[in-house]
Amino acid sequence: MRIVKGIPASSGIVTGKVFLYATQSLKAPRYNIDTDEVSEEHERFMDALSRAKDDLDILKTETELKQVANELAIIDAHIMMIGDPEFERKILAGIEMRLMNAECIIEDTIQIMVQTLEETQDEYLKERTMDLYDIQSRLIHQLMYIERASLVDISEEVVLVANNLLPSEVLTMNRDYIKGIVLDTGGKTSHTAILARAFEIPAVVGLTSITKKVTNEDRIIVDGNEGKVFVRPNRITEQEYEEKLRKWIEHEEEMLTFHSLSARTTDGHTVVLKANIEIPEEVDSSITHGAEGIGLYRSEFLFMRPGEHASEEEQFLEYAKVIKGMKDHGPVTIRTIDVGGDKVLPGVEEFDEENPILGWRAVRFCLSRPDIFKTQLRAMIRASVYGPLRIMFPMISGLEELNQVLEIVEEVKRGLFRDGIEYDHNIKLGTMIEVPAAALIADVLAKRVDFLSIGTNDLIQYTIAVDRGNEKIAYLYEPLHPGVLRMIKMIIDKGHGKNVPVGMCGEVAADPLYTCVLLGLGLDEFSMSPVGIPEVKRIIRSVSMEDATSLVDAIIELESYEEINRYVRNWMDERFEIFNY
Repeated sequence: MRIVKGIPASSGIVTGKVFLYATQSLKAPRYNIDTDEVSEEHERFMDALSRAKDDLDILKTETELKQVANELAIIDAHIMMIGDPEFERKILAGIEMRLMNAECIIEDTIQIMVQTLEETQDEYLKERTMDLYDIQSRLIHQLMYIERASLVDISEEVVLVANNLLPSEVLTMNRDYIKGIVLDTGGKTSHTAILARAFEIPAVVGLTSITKKVTNEDRIIVDGNEGKVFVRPNRITEQEYEEKLRKWIEHEEEMLTFHSLSARTTDGHTVVLKANIEIPEEVDSSITHGAEGIGLYRSEFLFMRPGEHASEEEQFLEYAKVIKGMKDHGPVTIRTIDVGGDKVLPGVEEFDEENPILGWRAVRFCLSRPDIFKTQLRAMIRASVYGPLRIMFPMISGLEELNQVLEIVEEVKRGLFRDGIEYDHNIKLGTMIEVPAAALIADVLAKRVDFLSIGTNDLIQYTIAVDRGNEKIAYLYEPLHPGVLRMIKMIIDKGHGKNVPVGMCGEVAADPLYTCVLLGLGLDEFSMSPVGIPEVKRIIRSVSMEDATSLVDAIIELESYEEINRYVRNWMDERFEIFNY
């Protein structure tokens, strides 16, 4: 038996036999052409481009007919990429300038685009490289008139093992028989991982060389909860995982029973549980897991594609899709574009800074690029006609910034009114609190907004002065640091002092270990990944507000995070069986 550890990409446990999908990259021919052959090569490329677009349109139509919404955003992204005029111009210009064949120019152009993405610190951007390779493969196959490999014909239950999977391969595979996915490459935010979660297929990725450690027909266990893969497991391990699977199924079934229940403590105190989403296709999962709205819709994906940024109309359609999807399930909170720092916007060279985490990012970027900011606000506000919308501004550090932002919002509304465009005149506006300076003046900011939302991911790193991406000091990134706890309590108290609700959309809100602490601190709204909602709701429904407040009273005076951690863990262990910590 061999145990391999990777990245848990989609939760669940499955045991089955291996289907080793050994994809061979199509080698593009490379040859010179004469000047008088340029127009012919241009025509050859444009013909292949047209056929590739037709294939994608057919794939989109088939997906729409099946009413499977989760894949449409990925297909649409590929349609936008392959239809990008700037991409087309680069290929045509490359053929003419270099006097090389279309396959060669496509391969080299895509490689430059991939390299640009891989040089960023943003994992989401890095993992968009697979979409570029998908476009490259599609075009080169069309140019060479070679049919692409397909996983559609698999007709028995298997665990799919591969070096990587193109998003289009996941979209077209036979999902009735592929029970698990195991990959050498990839991360949690790759499109393959997103699709695996949408299809509820257990998946482990980033295993480096799993394809070299298995053969077809090998027995394999995939633990998508812990990111473990067992190759040729012994009987004892199989029995252990049979029991784990049974408990996991029971746990999932129990969690889904909380879907329609409110997050109400045993003594009648109610909080709101919402979902964090990256793309519109996560709305279905949010509803399934009982979200009472979207607490954080990260809008950056619309700006991360190569070429031009999403137009006002494209953004409007995406925002409207989410708001319509959540109709009758709660309001949608869209965060304005949060780029800079570790999220670099393609085509904006100014992001090359010595200290980007403290640099030109989030609302600072928006205020210096009103063309992008106003376009996004117009699209958001237009979409408000379809349901309740809340707009949230990231990285606000003081009243001056907030006032500038609010004035731009009013300016955009006035413009829409002049244009005769309808919108909801009661849109709620809020600010994230993720900078210590903003935390200290939360009462001042609360006078100007309808809600506050604590972004713990940044607030913790700024409060403790620790880079959360630096492995050498990762141990210092501690949510239960007494300084962090006191800061969160201060924010909540200051918000409540101005009758403004306070939520949290950082990762801390999703961790069951912290649920009762946040409840006792007085948090009004928890926002998290949809799959985390049932567990947090179960805990809230199992305690009294009095007990949670007593817990906070006991830990708020402790002097070290080690003491606090130990106290909280013991307190939770006495009351709950937690699967996630």
